Amino acid sequence: MSTGPQSSLTILFEAPFWIGLYERTDNGKYEVCKITFGSEPKDYEVYEFLLKNWHKLKFSPPIQAEVAMERKINPKRMQREIQSQLQDKGIGTKAQQALKLQHEQCKLERQTKSREQKDAEKDRQFAIRQEKKKAKHRGR
Repeated sequence: MSTGPQSSLTILFEAPFWIGLYERTDNGKYEVCKITFGSEPKDYEVYEFLLKNWHKLKFSPPIQAEVAMERKINPKRMQREIQSQLQDKGIGTKAQQALKLQHEQCKLERQTKSREQKDAEKDRQFAIRQEKKKAKHRGR
């Protein structure tokens, strides 16, 4: 039995900013995206932000999620679970792992890019020095 895509958005305060954790699960793959807000966002501001910037969101690489069997839940129990989720503070461990993985990948990309820039600058400086040597030698 295949479950459809599921998503949730959690807004929490991580000093000094308000952040949103957008988690989505689809076909057993779990992804998370961290959205940084300045001041505390209103509901309509979050909704508007998601509508305008949906295509710009950078999700973490997908990690395998355990598939939970969907079963009918008593409406009162569902209300209690919703209330407990609203009271929960902090980031789930799976979200932390996914964000950490995304952070590591960005870090590696940044390192390779800066290394390439350093090498290019080194080559440019070397070429300038060689040109100066040739110019001095021709001046004889």
